[in-house]
Amino acid sequence: MRCMAEQRIGLNEYLGQAFDRIPVAMVVVNQKGEITRLNQLAETTFGYTSSELIGQQVEVLIPSRYRPAHPGYRQGFLAETNARPMGAGRDLSGLRKDGSEFPVEIGINPVQTGEGPMILSVILDLSERKQSEKRIQDALQQKDLLLREVHHRVKNNLQVIHSLLDLQALKSKDSELVDMLRDSQNRVRSMSLIHQTLYQSQNFAQVDFQRFLGELLPRLTEAYGSLSNQVRIVINAHDVKLPINEAIPCGLIVNELVSNALKHGFPAHQAGQVEVDIREVEGNWIELSISDDGQGIPDDLDLARTDSLGLQLVNLLTQQLHGQLEIQRAKPTRFSLRFQLDTAS
Repeated sequence: MRCMAEQRIGLNEYLGQAFDRIPVAMVVVNQKGEITRLNQLAETTFGYTSSELIGQQVEVLIPSRYRPAHPGYRQGFLAETNARPMGAGRDLSGLRKDGSEFPVEIGINPVQTGEGPMILSVILDLSERKQSEKRIQDALQQKDLLLREVHHRVKNNLQVIHSLLDLQALKSKDSELVDMLRDSQNRVRSMSLIHQTLYQSQNFAQVDFQRFLGELLPRLTEAYGSLSNQVRIVINAHDVKLPINEAIPCGLIVNELVSNALKHGFPAHQAGQVEVDIREVEGNWIELSISDDGQGIPDDLDLARTDSLGLQLVNLLTQQLHGQLEIQRAKPTRFSLRFQLDTAS
């Protein structure tokens, strides 16, 4: 009997030492809400010694604004007696001896003892985690501001280039040179609109291509004067969003092909329609087509060896996208581009 009693004492001492050394704060509370035991980390966390807390109401560890409701929560738990997180979905705070508050996460567990049922509270001090989260959030906000500023400056610089080209065109009397300058303006405008769309977006990783096309294409028709009244632009973008590495070359291709359609597809005030269709299909593939019902591409025009800067640019941009370009010369005239999104973008 003596041996068994000694073994029981030894076991209790061992369990008591383990309780004190567990690397989380632990507080035991009886049915009256009185603290009956706490471990060393709980003392350190709250700034009290055990002798100062044992026998005190557990509400001493809770900010005063939460104390009136706390006994009701405790009684509700004693009625259920299932282990669970305390205050699920709410931000909880502990109160130190010096009056400072700190964020906590609490798990509560029923414990059967020789003195009746008690509540074991496991308390995690979230101060460091909250500080880390705030540092991460601040860094993300700074990155967001930096990205906005970069896109804003790029857009402004492109607008300056656009204005310089405009001034040069106004001073020139060479109609062919003026046309070339206007084409270059349209290309610069396309790139500027990409950055404007990103700057106004909540997502700097993706360009809302439908929004971009809605800004670009009406301006293109206006650039060709009377065509804005006789050629209808139809946009089917199907909520496509592109990474900027794909959005810029894709936007320039649309710019070139719609410009070519407007310049060459509708002579002598001929009315018609230009349709831009872009969609994402299975396997992260993008299908883009620009078609018009104007006069077709002449059979004797070698599209592979054309002197047109616009078509040369389209071919180069298609290679940049690692895409395939197919051309239908008439009824309707259609340029169809297919490329796969870079999932690492």
